[in-house]
Amino acid sequence: MALQGPEELGEQLEEPEDLDDQDASSISPAEEITLPSGLGGDDEPEEALLLPWDRFSAWLHCICVVGFDLELGQAVEVRGPTRICYLSFPDSNSGCLGDTQFCFRFRQGSNRKQSLSCFLENTDRDAPPCLKRELGHYYGYVYFRQVRDKSLKRGYFQKSLVLVSKLPYVTFFHSLLKIMAPEYFEKQEPCLEAACNDIDRWPTPHPGRILTLPIMGMVIKIRIPTCYDKPGTSQLVQCFHPVFFHIQMLWELVLLGEALVVMAPSPAESSDTVLALVSCISPLRYCSDFRPYFTIHDSEFKEYTTRTQAPPSVILGVTNPFFAKTLQHWPHIIRIGDMKQAGEMAKQMKVKKLKNLKTLDSKPGVYTACKPYLNKDEEIIKQLQKGVQQKRPSAAQNAILRRYFLELTQSFIIPLERYVASLMPLQKSICPWKSPPQLHPFIQQDFMKTLEKAGPQLTSRLKGDWIGLYRNFLKSPNFDGWFRTRRREMIHKLEALHLEALCEEDLQQRVQKHSEVETVDLVLKLKDKLSQAEKEHLPVRPGTLAKLQEHIEAVILSLPEDLQGILHKPSTP
Repeated sequence: MALQGPEELGEQLEEPEDLDDQDASSISPAEEITLPSGLGGDDEPEEALLLPWDRFSAWLHCICVVGFDLELGQAVEVRGPTRICYLSFPDSNSGCLGDTQFCFRFRQGSNRKQSLSCFLENTDRDAPPCLKRELGHYYGYVYFRQVRDKSLKRGYFQKSLVLVSKLPYVTFFHSLLKIMAPEYFEKQEPCLEAACNDIDRWPTPHPGRILTLPIMGMVIKIRIPTCYDKPGTSQLVQCFHPVFFHIQMLWELVLLGEALVVMAPSPAESSDTVLALVSCISPLRYCSDFRPYFTIHDSEFKEYTTRTQAPPSVILGVTNPFFAKTLQHWPHIIRIGDMKQAGEMAKQMKVKKLKNLKTLDSKPGVYTACKPYLNKDEEIIKQLQKGVQQKRPSAAQNAILRRYFLELTQSFIIPLERYVASLMPLQKSICPWKSPPQLHPFIQQDFMKTLEKAGPQLTSRLKGDWIGLYRNFLKSPNFDGWFRTRRREMIHKLEALHLEALCEEDLQQRVQKHSEVETVDLVLKLKDKLSQAEKEHLPVRPGTLAKLQEHIEAVILSLPEDLQGILHKPSTP
């Protein structure tokens, strides 16, 4: 069953890092917390303009219940998005008895329109790169239950509760499902309707605020991290445990956007590992495609398994043994064993050649012909090994590994940040009466020359072919995504500086030298710049936009009354 706003019931459908440990999330009985008047106490004035189910849509696209039909197989009950059926059930013989949680990610249909996009721009603007909303994909967060039931023909009760959202808040939605799913399996559909009404009372996602979210008689308190926070932590150690000795090479493969497949025993281990890989280059955003859980029934199956062209830049998480054969031609394969048996120290696994990959029973390890650009960091390996031998708490192991990845990524990105900053024109070149100056172009050869004296060797102890790593990174989707973002930020900064320069000018004196037509033209251009500044949230000094508005008003008042009336009318979009 797909539950949404009533007007969208049954609509057909055609994303990470999760919320960090620093999100201050907590769950408590609702009766222990007195909510302020209003909707959770976190409202802004503009939220009063939201229509019914807008709040729900800010968090979720829909809620689906997927059951198993003896004749049809997996099927969404009643009505709803048919595409997610197979992604909501384990497709391997892993025997997932009991309750299992995992997530998947799939493409948005080309004909689907964005809703609330303007209102949710604040969420994207303030969120760190890894927590921004997905534009072209949905996430599906799954709570799957399989228990023996002799009263059913199949002998098992098999059902999944799925939350579909554009928000990559993995930890949060898994926590939410732990509240909703057991209640649903016990009380069925009425409690889901109540949950939807609860969610429609929530404040919209807003990074940096502590949000109070009532749900099914409980209250969740969360804080969504902002881009200004220190990078947080993610649970990575367990996922990387079987491949400790290759973490640096895996970081390189993810950084370069290489085609990579993770073969795991279960959807939970598949999705956890893929999400851990994607987040290991944080604070860089992984800009290629990734599928935490991928099945043979996916519409992109043929696209990803064809041998007529090179595999696309994507990280796939799979569990079906069939993929060991169909994806044998992929350049990089990670084979993950049962995480439950990962308590003992895994023996050092050598990187295996792809030709050694057997169809069904390959041992855990990394299969690739790739030679890393950087020399192996023996120090981090020894540190992690020692932690396992001494039974160091997983939180401590996690902190060590996260810090290692963060320092490695920062050492890599600092020279790029330094060079890109040099592409910014000097502030003295900004003239208020001319268009803002253009950014200087990114010239690869010039950047490479800076590495000799100001390269990663200033902050990293690692040796190796850093030049080769940068050269290949500059061809990758991750560089393209990062540079587009930085370029847009610098253009916005130039626009902001231009506005500030305008505000320092004596416009009254200037318009005295111009005709009425030229003055009207100036007013229209200034109003347009003001509108754009507000829309794009340009990083101007406090008071700049108000000051510009005052200048515009003063210039308008210097014109004849008939022109004043025309210019005071709001412009039509």
